Amino acid sequence: MPKNNPGFQAKKVLLIFFLFLTHAVFAQTDTVHISIDTKNVAGHYNPIWSYFGYDEANFTTMKDGKKLLTELSQLSNAPVYVRTHNLLTSGDGKAALKWSSTNVYTEDENGNPVYYWKIVDSIFDVFVKRGIRPIAEIGFMPEALSTNPHPYRHHWKPGVPYDSIYTGWAYPPKDYNKWAELIYQWVKHCVKRFGETEVKKWYWEVWNEPNISYWKGTMQEYFKLYDYTADAVKRALPSARIGGPTSTGPGWNKAADFLKAFLQHCVDDKNYATGKTGSPLDYITFHAKGNPKVVNNQVQMNMSAQLKDVEKGFEIINEFPSLKHLPVMIGEFDPEGCAACSVDYSPENAYRNGTMYSSYTAAAFAQLYKMAMKYHINLIGAVSWSFEFENQRWFGGFRDLSTNGVDKPVLNVFRMFGKMKGDMLAVDNPDGLSLQAIVDSSVRHQSYVDALATIDADTMYVMLWNYHDDEQTKTEAWINVDLKNINAKQVSVSGYVVDKNHSNAYTKWQQIGSPQQPSKQQIIDLQNAGQLMQNITGEKLKTINGNLHYHFTLAGQGVSLLKVSW
Repeated sequence: MPKNNPGFQAKKVLLIFFLFLTHAVFAQTDTVHISIDTKNVAGHYNPIWSYFGYDEANFTTMKDGKKLLTELSQLSNAPVYVRTHNLLTSGDGKAALKWSSTNVYTEDENGNPVYYWKIVDSIFDVFVKRGIRPIAEIGFMPEALSTNPHPYRHHWKPGVPYDSIYTGWAYPPKDYNKWAELIYQWVKHCVKRFGETEVKKWYWEVWNEPNISYWKGTMQEYFKLYDYTADAVKRALPSARIGGPTSTGPGWNKAADFLKAFLQHCVDDKNYATGKTGSPLDYITFHAKGNPKVVNNQVQMNMSAQLKDVEKGFEIINEFPSLKHLPVMIGEFDPEGCAACSVDYSPENAYRNGTMYSSYTAAAFAQLYKMAMKYHINLIGAVSWSFEFENQRWFGGFRDLSTNGVDKPVLNVFRMFGKMKGDMLAVDNPDGLSLQAIVDSSVRHQSYVDALATIDADTMYVMLWNYHDDEQTKTEAWINVDLKNINAKQVSVSGYVVDKNHSNAYTKWQQIGSPQQPSKQQIIDLQNAGQLMQNITGEKLKTINGNLHYHFTLAGQGVSLLKVSW
């Protein structure tokens, strides 16, 4: 055909345009090479992700709370642990943002204790029925015991100064012996109701973040509270596991000093309750939070701040030779500090509904495994302070796992974690970021594409993520995975994915017009969209000399799980 033919010229233009688009696509695609050897075992895969928590304990017994707890209990065969605030707070048992109550303790006209277990029992009943184990947070102060009880009930909501939550429940007891007797009676009651075999599987901890305004007493008064509480718990059930101090991230101002002083107190200070040296300590717990901000009109996450909290906490623990063997729990492990603070008044929280939260979660928990290995810490769990907010607007920008009974993308990452089992495998990724690089600078200069891998008998699991701190940096990644030393000539590959268009009820909700009153059918569609989507179903592939080369693309802020069986 002559080159001056109009049809030929049109096709030439289209070809040039296609090549331009192709070049543009590949220019926005990172290529990553990951190698995993089945024989290179790095340690056992502990389910540190199966820990969750929330302020509003009364949500436990409500419709969507029960639904979500049922889903959490089904994540895997590993037990799920749940921590809540306000288990001892006075009130009528009705939940509000950052508020709950159980009214366990009042006094008669003569000042004698009156114990009431109905509400707190109903909360633990929901847990135990589902095989969930409580992290029984011993707090806050009942009104009748508080040294400064008025005002007691707060009415906080987003937009109101956060410090307004710290009312009469945050003060020390006016009588430590009455406080200790309350704790003794509570633990004895739990043993009678649920059985010693069950209750000794729980964790008990004293208060929450006593180094800030959650505790209106001094540091020494907290140590006194801890001693009296731990003694009461152990008298009621000697095999009970008690821990603390549940302080804020050690990277915060003076928080490291508080954690260090608490551990020192447990080792060799005089016990306020018994007069002996030291205090019972079965596990150590502190918190770790990130610090997102709005930069250039977009959310920019900060994993570095969160990991520095963890690193500092681990360093402090290693200063105490007699405590280094103890289990460690990160009592709250989240991208920032306020689950109930919505996006309306805190625009940096806009990451919460979509895939930024899910990819951050995958990458952050992977760093915890590395950090625990580096510091030789017996890390048993990291509590995601994210649950649900009953009867709030759809996708309201809270830090939660579901909204109105519809699961958000982040919950599907925990479903992926739940599918993994066995031993952890070392991951060779020359294109990835090191743990130290993320601790120092977070993920700002390049996308962080990496993997977490486990092996169990004849199945390998590989979770991969494509994460970046900047919301708008969503570079697609072309991932080449080399799996080595597979003892089979053929494998079956299945896959799951969380990205903008898969396992994502938020995208579906936006596509149907972001309704605040969706129809019954729309709710069903949203619930289906919120489940973990399988995108590869039993693909049969042959190995070459025991090796398998597999390649695929992963969207920016996407997370994928490969299951390779033989």
